[in-house]
Amino acid sequence: MRQVGSVESQTLCDVFTTHRRSLIGIAERITGCRHHAEDVVQDAFLKLLGAEPTNSIRAKGGYLMMVVRNLAIDHYRRKGMESRLLASEEEGQSVSTPDAASPESVNVNRQLLQTLESALADLPDRTRYAFEMHRIHGHSQKDIAATLGVSPTLVNFMIRDALIHCRKTMKRIDPSS
Repeated sequence: MRQVGSVESQTLCDVFTTHRRSLIGIAERITGCRHHAEDVVQDAFLKLLGAEPTNSIRAKGGYLMMVVRNLAIDHYRRKGMESRLLASEEEGQSVSTPDAASPESVNVNRQLLQTLESALADLPDRTRYAFEMHRIHGHSQKDIAATLGVSPTLVNFMIRDALIHCRKTMKRIDPSS
């Protein structure tokens, strides 16, 4: 930064005008973009115009550099946060919608549920009850065992047998499952 005249006799606006290019350079190194750097320097100038006049600042050039540097850092952080929080419009357009609402998938899902229901109906009552209470209602095997009056190990085997039976039934209908 070169000194023009007595810095102490210059106003902040004069110093700002004199060192505008170097201030833009400081901001550009932080923001990574010349256009953003120019915006930051303009914001700094507007801030100085709105501030109360202070003649007590001795190192006016250093003060201006610090103001521009801080504004550039704030700008950089804000842009980073915006890019993390806001997705581009193109990203929003590429979101796929689930195909669960299509008539074909509704029909396929109904058929699978009917098949599963008939597979569960084939099971002995205690086995079906243990399977449904554990897999559908989320009860523990210990609680199911207490309700049925059997050991938790037997409940484990009943659930396993029901699962194997359901999988075999589903494989017969859809070999890819």
